[in-house]
Amino acid sequence: MLDHCSISHKGGIVLWSRSFTPEASHIASSAASPVNSLIREALIESRTTGEKYEKDGYAVKWTFVNDLELIFVVAYQRILQLTYVDELLAAMKALFVKLFQPLLATFVASLHAGSDGKSAAGVVTSLNFASAFEGWDKYFEALLKKLEDKAAQERKSRLRGPIQAQPVTESPPLSDDQSTEPSQSEDTAQDERQIARNVQALKARLRGRGGRRGGRPIMRSFDSGSGRDSINNSDSEAAPKRKATKKAGRKWGDEAPTEADMDSLDYSTEKPDVNGLSSSKDLQSLLDVTSMGSRNKDGLYEVKDWEFDVHKTVSAALKTAEVELTSTDSGSLGTLGSLFSRLTGSKTLTEQDLKPVLDAMKQHLMKKNVAKEIADKVCEGVGESLIGKKVGGFQTTNSAVRMALSTSITRILTPKSSTDLLLSIRTKLSSPLTSTQQRVPYTMTFVGVNGVGKSTNLSKVCFWLIQNGLRVLIAACDTFRSGAVEQLRVHVRNLSVLGVDGAADSKGRVELFERGYGKDAAGIAKEAITFARDNDFDVVLIDTAGRMQDNEPLMRALAKLVTVNNPDKIIFVGEALVGNEAVDQLKKFDRALRDFSSGSGSGKERGIDGVLVTKWDTVDDKVGAALSMTYVTGQPILFVGCGQTYTDLRQLRVSNVVQAILSD
Repeated sequence: MLDHCSISHKGGIVLWSRSFTPEASHIASSAASPVNSLIREALIESRTTGEKYEKDGYAVKWTFVNDLELIFVVAYQRILQLTYVDELLAAMKALFVKLFQPLLATFVASLHAGSDGKSAAGVVTSLNFASAFEGWDKYFEALLKKLEDKAAQERKSRLRGPIQAQPVTESPPLSDDQSTEPSQSEDTAQDERQIARNVQALKARLRGRGGRRGGRPIMRSFDSGSGRDSINNSDSEAAPKRKATKKAGRKWGDEAPTEADMDSLDYSTEKPDVNGLSSSKDLQSLLDVTSMGSRNKDGLYEVKDWEFDVHKTVSAALKTAEVELTSTDSGSLGTLGSLFSRLTGSKTLTEQDLKPVLDAMKQHLMKKNVAKEIADKVCEGVGESLIGKKVGGFQTTNSAVRMALSTSITRILTPKSSTDLLLSIRTKLSSPLTSTQQRVPYTMTFVGVNGVGKSTNLSKVCFWLIQNGLRVLIAACDTFRSGAVEQLRVHVRNLSVLGVDGAADSKGRVELFERGYGKDAAGIAKEAITFARDNDFDVVLIDTAGRMQDNEPLMRALAKLVTVNNPDKIIFVGEALVGNEAVDQLKKFDRALRDFSSGSGSGKERGIDGVLVTKWDTVDDKVGAALSMTYVTGQPILFVGCGQTYTDLRQLRVSNVVQAILSD
């Protein structure tokens, strides 16, 4: 049975509601209720669209009437399989609008400050909904009873199931006539007798010779078709064995390598020259001056914003394909404009009108590297916002559809929490302490699958922190991959050379904390945080081993690291090159961290707090991975990596990403 049903206006005014059980009264009244969560995530944040929303053991379904700005909501226990809910919503919508169309039209017009000049608050207080929609309870009860009876009848018929009797055919009586037995040709019988004799002869020969000839094994094969057997000498047919060769050592000339020669080949340790700079690299190879950030009026170093280069994208397209400029149907509106041109004329948009446009829009989003699941939901949200809208003329239609898509994408990408890491760090470091307390450093843990660039982009974030005057300790908690510690040691050496604004570091602003390989990563991270606290480091960056999202033992180990050390930020590092895989990776990382951290005994659930997207410079305008990753968890994209030097870190602006996704 149902638990709750309501009809409300998009402005938040409840026109009618009913709770069917005393326990269900909190579904619409509580701030954390499933209905309020639906309104927040589906209408305000546009993160849930389509069929069903689940929250706290309840399933919530809904539908819209866009021209009257109405929302019809039905909630029931998730464990129940109510097959009539969709039909109930459709019937409620049609019947309610039919019965109260004039009243609803007047109400909506008055709510938008109509001709009488009343405010929205005055309209609400002056209108008595109980009397206005008197009689709706009677219609609703009749409609619900009819659908419940129909569902019960269908359920009974399925359980009973029609039993169809199979026709029984009587077999003919057995006959004593021997002529009815299967006949066998004389040739077949003779072949079988010959084969039997050959088999007996072969067995006799094997018993007589003992299966050996001159001490060497004999391999016999028997051809059942011809009745002949053959004998193969295994020694004559066997391939000669290859001799095991020992790996030859490297030749160093006449003399063995000295300790100085071996030291010159070790690039993981710092070798300062007479000027105090690294002899393995110079500053030009570590920094890209053109991509350096700038300092604001407060003296803080800010990375550059990523900007969508329209001219570069168009030039690349002109080089790879022939562009037809003679089409007059879409003018200068591009591919999306030609799609929207199908909706012409002054009319009220219906689902049938929008279906071909939304299908083409979904294909456009998928070409921009948006995951298929996310593209489906975005298009569903755009369709729901347009059905019932009145448009007139080509430009109006084009503007309406483009505006709806742009609004939907903007809502998804707009951060729900602060992306100012520096503010979070300085707030924690400046928090007041008692006489017995020690200042605790700000910790960030970088997680992700193998090979996405966690260590490289961790070093870019470290460079950004150093430029803002913070002391950073890098914890090498990837104790599995060969060379992981040495890689971080090289980064620390380079960052020490660069220092602040290109000046060599003399204050130890960055150090590496490592305990080698094969150790417990959670224990190393805990030791690193303690070391940073005792030595006045401001930030601890924890590098973790890459792991696949389906590897449960490794995900449990990662959850242990998070639970034991409770980092301030858990940053997921993902590639911009992936589409559907990005959704699967981020969703399973977030789910595994939440499940395993809450079940570890601490009771505190931790998930992904932010995203860092790497290899951003390889996708041009195909930036759909940003939309996919943000949609999955609702967490913001903090940075994007777009190069090989420490300055190749960018911030994303929502408007630039929307422009790139909508570009043709």
